[in-house]
Amino acid sequence: MCEREDLFAHYAGQDEGQRLFRFAHNRLELLRTRELLQRQLPLPPAAVLDVGGGTGVHAAWLAGLGYRVQLVDIVPEHVRAAAQHGLTAEVGDARRLTQPDASVDAVLLLGPLYHLVSRAERIAALIEAWRVLRPGGVLLAATIGRFMAVLDWAQRGGLTADVAAKLLPVLSTSVHDPTLGFTDAFFHTAAQLQQEVAEAGFADIQVVGIEGPAWTIVDSPGDDVEARFDSALRCAQLTENFAEIADASAHLMALATTP
Repeated sequence: MCEREDLFAHYAGQDEGQRLFRFAHNRLELLRTRELLQRQLPLPPAAVLDVGGGTGVHAAWLAGLGYRVQLVDIVPEHVRAAAQHGLTAEVGDARRLTQPDASVDAVLLLGPLYHLVSRAERIAALIEAWRVLRPGGVLLAATIGRFMAVLDWAQRGGLTADVAAKLLPVLSTSVHDPTLGFTDAFFHTAAQLQQEVAEAGFADIQVVGIEGPAWTIVDSPGDDVEARFDSALRCAQLTENFAEIADASAHLMALATTP
């Protein structure tokens, strides 16, 4: 099965529109992502291109705030779902965008970079984002953190010797083993993400942890669920500027601008 077929097979088997509402750690990702978007994006009605925008969870929210949003996704079913939300959406590839040069104020890459296992392809997607951005435009690019899988398996009590043996190569290469779930993917360190965004020509680069280092505590059962969620959210906010701890987050976000 080729990389694209594997990607389509993965998304055919789940409701991507509900992913960010499914578990507490997903809700933490959603709230923190929106917090970072509101902080970094220019004011509405700025033009935002949501590349790999899925079914439009973030795009619909931004459109509701007054942004002019275009969505691009490689999965046709996602594009059809986004269009049903009234969004301008098209099937497309992050590495070969159809939008004109210098045509948007902000680009979101909240999914493509971890689906592009080859470094050259990730750089190509970042260069395309740079191309369509106006001078001074804003990039927000998310990736999965290198240690997400091992922390997730440990939190669920599933980190057996067999699973650990499969995860060990991931920790050295960043290439995810799809037999552990999900699909072919690349799991970044903060330093890797910083380097790739810089190589594509961006400036003012900052890489932060989205969920922060306490994200694994929010799904545990108990009477103090909301207190633990609030604590994890505050922990993410307090520690986001400390590079030493960013890699403990499930997802990373690069914030950058075009010169």
